[in-house]
Amino acid sequence: MKSSIRIFLFFAGIVWSAVPGIDAQVNVIQEHNNLSRDGLYIDAAFTPVAAAGLTRDLNFDGTISGNVYAQPLYIEGGPVGPMIIAVTESNNVYALNATTGTVIWQRNLGPPVTSGLPCGNINPLGITGTPVIDLASRSLFLDALIDGATKKHFIYSLNADTGATNSGWPVDVNAAAIYNGISFTSLVQNERGGLALVNGRVYVSYSGHLGDCGAYRGWVVGVDIANPSNVMAWATTAIGGGIWGHGGVASDGTNMFVITGNTFNTGGNWMGGEAIIRLQAGPLWTGQPTDYWAPSNWLSLDNSDTDLGGVSATVIDVPGATPSQLVLALGKDRNAYLINRNNLGGITVPVAQANMVSGATNRGTSAVTYRTSQGTYFAFHDDGNAISAYKITAANPPAIVSGWSIGQSGRGSPWVTTTDGTNNVIVWVAGVGGDQRLHGYNGDTGAVIYAGGSANELMTGTRQWNTGMVARGRIYFGADNKVYAFRLPAGTPTPTPTATATATATATATATVTSTPTATATATATATATATVPPSPTPTATSTPVPTPAAPQALRATNVTASSFTANWTSVGGATGYRLDVSTSSTFANYVPGYQNLDVGTTSRNVTGLTRNTTYYYRLRAYNGNGTSPNSNVIKVKTRPH
Repeated sequence: MKSSIRIFLFFAGIVWSAVPGIDAQVNVIQEHNNLSRDGLYIDAAFTPVAAAGLTRDLNFDGTISGNVYAQPLYIEGGPVGPMIIAVTESNNVYALNATTGTVIWQRNLGPPVTSGLPCGNINPLGITGTPVIDLASRSLFLDALIDGATKKHFIYSLNADTGATNSGWPVDVNAAAIYNGISFTSLVQNERGGLALVNGRVYVSYSGHLGDCGAYRGWVVGVDIANPSNVMAWATTAIGGGIWGHGGVASDGTNMFVITGNTFNTGGNWMGGEAIIRLQAGPLWTGQPTDYWAPSNWLSLDNSDTDLGGVSATVIDVPGATPSQLVLALGKDRNAYLINRNNLGGITVPVAQANMVSGATNRGTSAVTYRTSQGTYFAFHDDGNAISAYKITAANPPAIVSGWSIGQSGRGSPWVTTTDGTNNVIVWVAGVGGDQRLHGYNGDTGAVIYAGGSANELMTGTRQWNTGMVARGRIYFGADNKVYAFRLPAGTPTPTPTATATATATATATATVTSTPTATATATATATATATVPPSPTPTATSTPVPTPAAPQALRATNVTASSFTANWTSVGGATGYRLDVSTSSTFANYVPGYQNLDVGTTSRNVTGLTRNTTYYYRLRAYNGNGTSPNSNVIKVKTRPH
């Protein structure tokens, strides 16, 4: 027995030491992993060879009650270990053990709506959009439609560790949301898209029901999470203009981007429909051309019910392109549009436009974006049976060129894995409403990496436009009455850093050979599986309790320029990562956008996008799986005047 334990620990040590940053905390807190809605997950275990051997974890229970249209979430650092958060149309909210799939806690928020709606295709109708989590307060935010004498949307905040409703919540959207004298009416509104949390406000987008019935509008409601009585809203002036896409609200960390659908009875005057809308914190909308874009044929799209807003917005950066900071729209007119997100431009021609080769309608889904040594791509699944990828050229202006397109039964939203941000990119999608299997494709060529597995890997009850997520060498996918878990042959947890900055790192060279992944995959997968079956009981890592780390010591800033500086701090024993705050206030009454509770894995961080000749303050906290330290000391630094 002792010798077998030594052998196990020896091999486990090899696997753990082979993966850099293995102890970094992993959290999937929102739709498509990042505010950009890029759908990118960095996990060193997801090599093409390992991915080819993906199998369903038959020991993962995952039993829940209700139909599921929302992506599961994953969080660590709580009192009971890693958890999966899942929500259903029955207004049930679950926290599941991420390893066993057993229920840690569950809540029912009230009866879902089963009758009395003017139209629609979701029944029962309760929680549809993917929630979002604030790690600092360990709060879960979601929208639920609850039946009663008056059917109402409520925005909830729950304690992620217990399921208890946080003080001051929920927010009654009917009572709280007003825009330009227009009141929100829950009966005609549906909440399909993922929620976003940006700089202390949670944003929720709304559309109508299938059938375009009633005086619905495209709405975005923003709630201050520290003061839920502080509610602001924006809505389309015209009736219609729903925000239908699965991704809901996207953000670049400062502004929010949504895409609206067709409007009605406008008299030929543009009133918010068929457009990319850029919202400032609140949400506030200036109404200026810098903050909206619509194609010149928007009225024709309106009249033919050819929504621009069928697919949610995706924020894309293309190094070397001019402009390089873009936002993507995919219309039901089968066109892709790229717009300069710093100046949308009003009703005008886009930066780039291309007709999709598959020739099928695009609606309801989220797209993904990723970067390899070959360039920057976006990919999506259309209403036909195809998943397609397009490359954005690093030119002035950028152009959209065809990458690859593969026949794929189903209507799911894709997601992406990469081992380091640019290498071994795999585009994943579930055959929702089709073969109900996972599929993985080489990000550069579309070559099949994972073909769906055997009979054991079949899922049931998958719902249209849903997407999966990745955490520690596993894929989780939500379906009716079940969360499914799939694992790589290695079985040992690997890191999935969630910071968007990692995803946009400078591209590293990656192999372009496309036949190799498929061929090598099957050959090596079996060997890996046999060698690593014993390590699957990962509890060894938790057998030795690790105390909450001490506070780090913040050090003097270096490399100070007019727009940036490098924050530095000491390493803390037992810490698996650090959280950085940067503010213009010594009391941290506000935060520099993107630098509140920022998860960083090293002992320095380059802080960019700052104002010259301005005083800033920064502080740190260390964390591990057992908790988070107190704040460090505060360092004051002033950017250079020029």
